[in-house]
Amino acid sequence: MRLSHLKRLFVLSAACLFGLQNAGAQDVRYPIIPYPTSLTPAAGSFKITAATRIADASGKFTNEALQLNQLIKQGLGVALKQGNTSAVIALKYDASIAAEEGYKLTITPKQLIIAAKTPTGAYRAVETIRQLLPAGIEGNGTRLKQLTLPAVTINDQPAYAWRGMHLDVSRHFFSISYLRKFIDVMALYKMNKFHLHLTDDQGWRIEIKKYPKLTSEGAWRTFNNQDSACMKKAKDNPDFIIDPKHIVKRNGKTMYGGFYTQQQLKDLVAYAATKYIDIIPEIDMPGHMMAAINSYPFLTCNGENKFGELFSKPICPANESTYEFAENVFTEVMDIFPSKYIHIGGDEVDRTDWERSAAVKDFMKQHEIKDMAALHSYFINRMEKFFNSKGRKLIGWDEVIEGGISPTAIIMYWRGWVPDAPVKAAKNGNTVIMTPGNPLYFDYQPDQYAIDKVYHFNPIPAKLNAQEAKAIIGAQANIWSEMIPSENRADYMFMPRMTALAERLWTSNPDDYNSYLKRLNSHYKRLDKLKIRYRLPDLPNMVTESVFIDRDTLSIKKPMAEMQIRYTTDGSLPMATSKPLGQGLVITKPQTIKVAAFTPIGSRGDIYTLNYKKQAYAPALKVANAAPGLAAVYYKAFFKQSSLISKAKADSIFTTSAIAVPASVNAPSFAITYRGYIDVPATGIYTFYLNCDDGGIVKIADRMVVDNDGNHAPIEKNGQVALSKGLQPFALDFIEGGGGYTLKLRYSINGSEPAEVPAAWFKH
Repeated sequence: MRLSHLKRLFVLSAACLFGLQNAGAQDVRYPIIPYPTSLTPAAGSFKITAATRIADASGKFTNEALQLNQLIKQGLGVALKQGNTSAVIALKYDASIAAEEGYKLTITPKQLIIAAKTPTGAYRAVETIRQLLPAGIEGNGTRLKQLTLPAVTINDQPAYAWRGMHLDVSRHFFSISYLRKFIDVMALYKMNKFHLHLTDDQGWRIEIKKYPKLTSEGAWRTFNNQDSACMKKAKDNPDFIIDPKHIVKRNGKTMYGGFYTQQQLKDLVAYAATKYIDIIPEIDMPGHMMAAINSYPFLTCNGENKFGELFSKPICPANESTYEFAENVFTEVMDIFPSKYIHIGGDEVDRTDWERSAAVKDFMKQHEIKDMAALHSYFINRMEKFFNSKGRKLIGWDEVIEGGISPTAIIMYWRGWVPDAPVKAAKNGNTVIMTPGNPLYFDYQPDQYAIDKVYHFNPIPAKLNAQEAKAIIGAQANIWSEMIPSENRADYMFMPRMTALAERLWTSNPDDYNSYLKRLNSHYKRLDKLKIRYRLPDLPNMVTESVFIDRDTLSIKKPMAEMQIRYTTDGSLPMATSKPLGQGLVITKPQTIKVAAFTPIGSRGDIYTLNYKKQAYAPALKVANAAPGLAAVYYKAFFKQSSLISKAKADSIFTTSAIAVPASVNAPSFAITYRGYIDVPATGIYTFYLNCDDGGIVKIADRMVVDNDGNHAPIEKNGQVALSKGLQPFALDFIEGGGGYTLKLRYSINGSEPAEVPAAWFKH
């Protein structure tokens, strides 16, 4: 007994030591995203050949056994035969598994066992196995003599019930084949809710038989300002070319658009159901209805159909014909989509027409409605009762809570600048789905921090207690398509960010970001096989505005070994035939270099434009009695560019030691200027990183260092300046246009790791 005990201790100690020394190797051996709830590595592997047998031992998982067999056939070229008595791959029913999507996976050198209580759980296990199989099984790859799976024991279930992706097909239209591809990628990463935004001002995309003009007219438009912006960007990036499949000639006009027939959508719903993905349709109202109003003007209060100050004019809640139209539309929608959830939108409603309408005033008096927010909620609450009568649940964007909402509605929180909205909804008893713009609007241009921000997003608002937190059932990422005119661009915008969200929502408290990145690196080959035009990993330490004293060397560490980095110096865009960067490029004169990474299959990553200029060290100033902190001026107004601040009247003045917006600022749009000096501790070339939403610029020693101006989502830009030790003039201008703000300034010197600028450096 003593010898056996010592031997056991030795084995356990060795296993622990092996795990510590091979954490990175484990990520390569089990490259699963999202990472399982529990994964126990084991020695050896299970080999699948044409002689292997497969069986649905329970008789409950026929579909899942077929899908697993199809994956194996893609690798071997032949499907496995069924064999209940001799099968070494078996799907078994396990009543002890409580979670709807839970499963157990046991792989040993002798067998592969999937245990689940539901077909959904069994299917999630199949997708885990898919990720453990070689990437070559995807597509029409080379057939293999055997497939190898690493031995492992996995017990798995999701942390959140709602793991969603949203796609707007109204601003720009996407084919049914692309929607199937989108569903396939969702399934690979265990996402389970597909929110399909089918209508908006720019196009109506779903056939409604009672109102045929919605698609014969509402599904088509002449090119708009968003199309023009895409066309401009297409000169440098072919992903912005508007898909010609959706362009037609009508009555001598070039029209863009398209729609889905009811049968096409029913087929799509059935396809998604085989992968246990629920499609949630959104018909957005009472706002965002311009495409419908164009054909059916009776929907308005006054016959007008145009944009107001910010949003389009809505349909009229005082007309019974409006409710008849809405109920008829949603009845047909419900016949197509069996989903328990139907999304009504309800966001961004311009209520000014309602305020001017005598009919609306009479309606409000008759129904004892106190204000426009309450009228908005009256419309939503009335539609919810209709939804409930059909056995469905209503989802609305978080604006619908402003005038009062029933606790049975589901709230989708998106307005990051209204942080109390999900808290208010949860305390009201509503179920809440988190979709805040930062970081879950995947139409926002990704940068080097995009994946990190998604991975570390916490769906639970800090102000909720443990009981209230149960109202948060999950989250989803939204893809609005104003600037996404092609399928390639859509791929680029959501992948690989979606993998980070998948792990955040499936894996309880994921806390190993480095492990995730290692696992992600092994997924790119699979995505290549699936023809997903994902965004390539960022090239590290790219400084867009660089300075040098005598000379500099551009060298880039490749984030993927198989990448090739190519560059140009003549202003042209890097192509697959451009000169490779190699070990480095010596810079001795001012010039502009364009750099991009390429994969072996020809995919190009982001293009980096690097401007080099020669610069002498700026001499320090001697300033008597410089006080700590910076002088800051606050302006309560809207600015499109920081240069317009000088023409505005200041609201208040204060002193601060931090580059940050004070907690007391609550205006939706404003500007802050920071002035003073920065006390540079050593002579050198400094890089400054300005991350802001919306815009900002940094000048030091009267030199432009970072230009991140304009109204835009959170994004970081950087620049360098050569500074002598001592006090240097410092100026930072920041503008916020509304919609949530970010303001951060970091620095590095002579290539050091970026860090926060110390408060002690600021003087005035």
